[in-house]
Amino acid sequence: MKTTGDFLFLESFFGGSHRDFARGLIEHSRHHFELFTLPARFWKWRMRGAALYFSRRVAAPEKYDGLIVTDLMSLADLKALWGPACPPALLYFHENQLSYPLAPGESMDYQFGFTDITSALSAERILFNSRTHYQAFFDRLPRFLNMMPEKVPRWAVREIRARAGVLYPGCRFEPASGIAARRGRPQEPPLIIWNHRWEFDKDPAAFFAALDELVRRGVAFRLCLLGESHQIVPKEFLAARERLGERIVHYGYVPGKKSYSSWLEQGDIVVSTARQENFGIAVVEAVRRGCTPLLPRRLSYPEIIPEELHADFLYGDHEKLADRLEAMLAMRAAGDAELLEKTARLTLAMNRYAWKAMIPAYDEELASLMGKRAHRRS
Repeated sequence: MKTTGDFLFLESFFGGSHRDFARGLIEHSRHHFELFTLPARFWKWRMRGAALYFSRRVAAPEKYDGLIVTDLMSLADLKALWGPACPPALLYFHENQLSYPLAPGESMDYQFGFTDITSALSAERILFNSRTHYQAFFDRLPRFLNMMPEKVPRWAVREIRARAGVLYPGCRFEPASGIAARRGRPQEPPLIIWNHRWEFDKDPAAFFAALDELVRRGVAFRLCLLGESHQIVPKEFLAARERLGERIVHYGYVPGKKSYSSWLEQGDIVVSTARQENFGIAVVEAVRRGCTPLLPRRLSYPEIIPEELHADFLYGDHEKLADRLEAMLAMRAAGDAELLEKTARLTLAMNRYAWKAMIPAYDEELASLMGKRAHRRS
């Protein structure tokens, strides 16, 4: 039996964490891949129609040992279109539409939740990108199904759970013996990093409100605004650019990995105010480059930060963010030895998420998928 397989990877939203995951897996795996993608825009239409596009884009799906798809498309539709030619499928959930927060003024389109459910039921294997995400999905799933007026398919919870597991996404950095946190720069204020998507679910309004409070208090800081905005730049960023002026040393997406990493290496503190975060690649990358994190005590953050460091790097609510950030800025500016030592420990802890550390588990998952293909053929 062969140990290296040929896999088809379909990514309907090739941007951000979806893009990084696909590239990282393909780059590090022992298996071979053919990647087909669609641009990272119009996510609702991707869920509705990507299967139709890919069904004609791929000429001979039966030649592959397995199929990898992520959540922003209908695997059930694709399997119906391909029939027996469809290889065994692994579905990776970066996010799900049962627990994802709604944008202001938006009401829930229940069909997207059912697409997640039927995709999961169509997959031979399902992986979530964190235990937090896994739990959120299965907390919501029974309640979501119970909205049906009759004939509720409660069996679906058991079926999906039986195929589901958790595997963190790899991050594209090298494991290292240690990166020392920088010890402050007396000639310039500490640099705050925002490297999240410019979207409502990352709650930029709360972030900029905390910075406005620091300005009122006369606290010195510099600001680097990284991260992607897929279509329209949110008004919070446009207004903050005017208010914060020269404090902003960089504004906008940096496309190259080298340039992006360079900004992280110059940073002192990375802040999150997210209302939705199933893993947190942006935070892991920044911490790995020596930034001290200040993160909400919820979502996936308590999972990715070692428990013994929660009190140092997690905050309870947005009302306390300005106070915590002011104190952390003062410690970074002064080169506080205890804070720098804890940041260095945390930097080392991020090694567990490097692709080189994660890839053996992924390769075993793919080998198992190959086994299902061989069993089907026999």
